[in-house]
Amino acid sequence: MQDGRRASRYNLPMAQYFDLHPQNPQARLVKQAVYRLREGALAVYPTDSCYAFGCTLGNMRAARDIARIRKTDKDHNFTLVCRDLSEISSYARVENSIYRLLKANTPGPYTFILPATRDVPRKVQNPKHKTIGIRVPDHPVTRAILEELGEPIMSSTLLLPGSELPLNDPDEISARLDKEVDVIITSGSCGIEPTTVVDLTGPLPVVLRAGKGDSTDFG
Repeated sequence: MQDGRRASRYNLPMAQYFDLHPQNPQARLVKQAVYRLREGALAVYPTDSCYAFGCTLGNMRAARDIARIRKTDKDHNFTLVCRDLSEISSYARVENSIYRLLKANTPGPYTFILPATRDVPRKVQNPKHKTIGIRVPDHPVTRAILEELGEPIMSSTLLLPGSELPLNDPDEISARLDKEVDVIITSGSCGIEPTTVVDLTGPLPVVLRAGKGDSTDFG
């Protein structure tokens, strides 16, 4: 499975499930879920804003599956979900003034648009602006997964075609995606409001989407 092929398409008829405690995720289950991610699995997982699709950075087969399931165009922007600020600096160029702003608002339900570094695959960057969406979530399950994985998760909101809101109910996620993804990580309801998206590439922050995160600090 090292080539990133979806296990459910080729080997397994259904997704593998991990039901994690929302405050104290079971370490054994976290390790098993991360093992599947490292194999190349496409996962559904909870965050501090809503459920999301996720895979390891550079797993372009899984990225194409996300685009197919969501019916997005080729220029769909993925987000890199990171453990902390130090990890952000490996994938985005962060000036001192921006660093202070990030420090004041992470972890939390924000996605920040920043110039991408060379460590970010071109197909993950915005093709016109060479930028990347970065975020550090404040959810115990997400943070446990990221800590065990040791690298960012390439992520996209769990929003299906024809839906105005992301999927949130674990039973509905199972019913609709059981044979579309390899791993489903549930942790109860985690909300339906997406992140606040802030563009930090210009001289002043620009709020591109008002979401769960308070945008007061960004003018």
